[in-house]
Amino acid sequence: MTATIYRSPIADQVIPDVPVTQHVLRRAEELADRPALIDGTTGRIITFSQLSDAIARLAGGLTARGVGAGATVGLMAPNVPEYATVFHGVAVAGGTVTTINPIYGAEEVRFQLNDSGASLLVTLPDFLATAREAVEGTSVTEIAVIGEAEGVPSLDDLMGEPIAQVPIDPATQVVVLPYSSGTTGLPKGVMLTHRNLVANIVQGSAVFDYGDDEVALAVLPFFHIYGMQVLMNGLLAEGITVVTMPRFDMEKGLELIQTHGVTQFFAVPPIVLGLAKHPAVDDYDLSSLRKIFCGAAPLGGELGEEAAARIGCPVVQGYGMTELSPVSHATAGADAKSGSSGVTVPNTECRIVDDEGRDVLPDTPGELLVRGPQVMVGYLNNPEATAATIDDDGWLHTGDVARIDADGHLFIVDRVKELIKYKGFQVPPAELEALIVTHPAVADVAVIGIADLEAGELPKAFVVVKDGEAVTAEELQAFVADRVAGYKQIRLVEFVDEIPKSASGKILRRFLRDKG
Repeated sequence: MTATIYRSPIADQVIPDVPVTQHVLRRAEELADRPALIDGTTGRIITFSQLSDAIARLAGGLTARGVGAGATVGLMAPNVPEYATVFHGVAVAGGTVTTINPIYGAEEVRFQLNDSGASLLVTLPDFLATAREAVEGTSVTEIAVIGEAEGVPSLDDLMGEPIAQVPIDPATQVVVLPYSSGTTGLPKGVMLTHRNLVANIVQGSAVFDYGDDEVALAVLPFFHIYGMQVLMNGLLAEGITVVTMPRFDMEKGLELIQTHGVTQFFAVPPIVLGLAKHPAVDDYDLSSLRKIFCGAAPLGGELGEEAAARIGCPVVQGYGMTELSPVSHATAGADAKSGSSGVTVPNTECRIVDDEGRDVLPDTPGELLVRGPQVMVGYLNNPEATAATIDDDGWLHTGDVARIDADGHLFIVDRVKELIKYKGFQVPPAELEALIVTHPAVADVAVIGIADLEAGELPKAFVVVKDGEAVTAEELQAFVADRVAGYKQIRLVEFVDEIPKSASGKILRRFLRDKG
C-alpha cells in the first residue's frame, strides 16, 4: 500500500547551515538598542546589543575554563533574561546545554546530570541547596549562580574575553539535551543539533506571521522545549522583545500584558482556561493582544472560542514534542479552525497510521508520524529507545492519536498510552476533558482510566469546581451522557482541589492513577 503523506500548504523554506546562536542573533546589530529581554519581575532590560556582547564574553570565559567542545553544562533556572545568555554562551563555546526543571528534587537533578555527563551546573541562589545535594556523585566540578551567593562563582565571574563561534558542524553537533519521557518510559536525553533548532525556528517563522513591533510574554519555561524554542529562540530570532516571568500568576501576567503592551501571548490549556473564566481578566486592558497561541496539550475548541471572545483576539493552537524541536504543526497566522492544531509546517512530512503501521483514510484517527529536519538525532545513551521511536525511513512515531481533515488541519485525539480501553472501545481522555470543562460549574478537570475486571478500564473524572458553584457527580455524568457515545460516558467522579500538572501544562495522570 502506498503511503499517504501530508505536506505543508506553505512552501518549503531555505534552512541556513549555521550555528543556532548566529541565527538567533541575526538581527542583533540592526536592532542593537531594542530591548531583547525584559525581566517581568524587576523591569530590568537587556538590549539585543547587550545580549550579543554577554553571550560572546561568556563563551570566552567558558572556553578559558575548558568548557567547550564535548562538554555539557546543566542549566537549572526559571525564566530570567540571563537564561538566553547561558544557553547561547555554551553554544558559542561549542558545548552542549542540558536544561533542568528548577523545581526538581535533588535525585531527579542528579539523574539528569549523570546521564548527560554535565561538568558545570548553572542555577539561581534560590536553588543552590538542591544543586549542591544533586551534584554529589556526578561529574559536575563547579556550580555557578545567576546572581550572587557566598562561596559560589557568579555568572559575571564566568565572563572572559569575547570570542566568536567555535567552529562546529551544525548537522551533527548536539547543542541541547532536554529530557523527555517520549512515548514510554523514564526521562531520556533528547539530542537536538544546531540544525534541528535552526530548522524549526525557520519553519515556525513561516507560520507564526509576526509583525515588526511585537512584544511577547514568556511564562512557559525555557527549560521546556516549547518555551526554549518557540519563545526564547524563535522570538529573539525575529527581533521580538521577550518579557520573562519566572512562574505564572494570572493577575501578574495580566498586569504585564497591560504594562508592556504585549501582542503575542503563548499559553497552555490551563492558562487559556483562566483567560476564559478568571474574574480578574475584566480588570485589565488586554487590547494590545493580537494572538494567543496554545500548545503542549490539546485545547478544546469551545474553550478556545470562549477565551477568544472574552479577550477579543484569536486563540490558535499548534502541535509538537521535544523530539521535534518541537513544532510539526501550527495554525498559520490567525487562520484557526476550532479544535485544530493547525497545518503541517514547511519542510515536513506526516502520516497517520493504524496499529499495524498501515496508512489510514483521510479524517480517520491513527498514530501521527513525522519526518523532517526538526526530528532529533536520537536519545542519548539509548539506541534501543531511538530505534523504537524513529524507523529506518526517518519517520518519528509520536505516540499521539490524530486525524488530518480534508483541509490539511491536524486534530489531536489523544496519546496512544493515555487512551482508556472500555469494553474494547478506545476512550480519549482529552475529548472528555474538553467537554466537561465547558460545564458552567467546572474550573478544571482530568480524566483517566481505572482498572475494572468487567470493563477493562472505567473512565474517571477528577473535577475542580469553581468557587461559589456547586455540582454533583450525577449531574456531571448526565451532562456528559447527553453529549457522547455510551462507551465514552464518565463512570466515576471525584472532586479535588486542583489537577496536578507539569510546568508545561500537561496533566500528570500518574499522580491521579496513584489516587485511584
